[in-house]
This record gives sequence, structure tokens and C-alpha cells, in this order.
Amino acid sequence: MFGRLGAPEIILILVVIILLFGAKKLPDMARSLGKSARILKSEAKAMKTEGQDNASAPAAPPHDDQQPPVQRTIQAAPGDVTSSRPVTEPTDTTKR
Repeated sequence: MFGRLGAPEIILILVVIILLFGAKKLPDMARSLGKSARILKSEAKAMKTEGQDNASAPAAPPHDDQQPPVQRTIQAAPGDVTSSRPVTEPTDTTKR
């Protein structure tokens, strides 16, 4: 149905994007997309190392008094001008 995209098709797509969003908005959009990608990458890396730490740690016996989870903080990427911000993680509120 759809063939390969050649140079004329790519140029046409870029022209349409510039017409839709404007040349002034594109650098801001690219910058915010890069920040989002850096945050996603750092969160994925943190989850991977957290998973490896949990897998290597011995399982603790269950306790009746559960402690609240420690609040995590997203660290700003190098060169990012925004500060770190605390993250509230969703809790499991389903009845079992």
C-alpha cells in the first residue's frame, strides 16, 4: 500500500510541518522533545538498575506494618536548566 519514502516525499512532509507549526515554533518543539527523550532515557535506566538491585537482593520476610514508599526524585539531565522535581508514584488501590 505504502511504498518507500523518497526525497520528494520527505521534502513535502517537511514543508507541510513548517506550514502547520511555523518556523519559530519548530526549535522549541525539538528542544522539548529532546528533554522528554532524556527524561525517558534516565527513568528507563533507573528502573533497569532498580530491577537489578531488587533481583540480587534477598527477599525480605513480609511485615504487617508496611512502610510508605520512599519518594523518588527525577534528576535533571546535564545541560537541563530545570531543577529536579519530586515524583509521586501511583499506589495500588484495588481490593483483592
